Amino acid sequence: MDGGRNTLARAGRRDCMHVIVAGADTDEIAAAIESQGHEVTVLDIANQSALEDAGIETAGALVLTEVAQATAIPVAKELNPDLRTLVYASESLPEFVRGQVDLAIDPELLDADTVAEELDA
Repeated sequence: MDGGRNTLARAGRRDCMHVIVAGADTDEIAAAIESQGHEVTVLDIANQSALEDAGIETAGALVLTEVAQATAIPVAKELNPDLRTLVYASESLPEFVRGQVDLAIDPELLDADTVAEELDA
């Protein structure tokens, strides 16, 4: 979670995926996802250049923690149409991205560990 790729070895598990977590207050959700054995890349700003550098083309999921960066979702989906997108923020999503988000969760309703477990579902 240092801004680069952190890989956890998962002996015997084949479902490890690369997850990009972007926005403010990413520590808790990134740590929870990593504890599930996924490779996590954390970005402060999720613009096209940063997403490409983080490996969005092969990532399994994008978790956005800041609705102000919602434009990252269509950019990421253009680069990786099979990408699962999750918004983990309390603010309302802008209308233009609602159809591209697979799951939007308010952190007040579900804790980070539960959300991380759901990425495997």
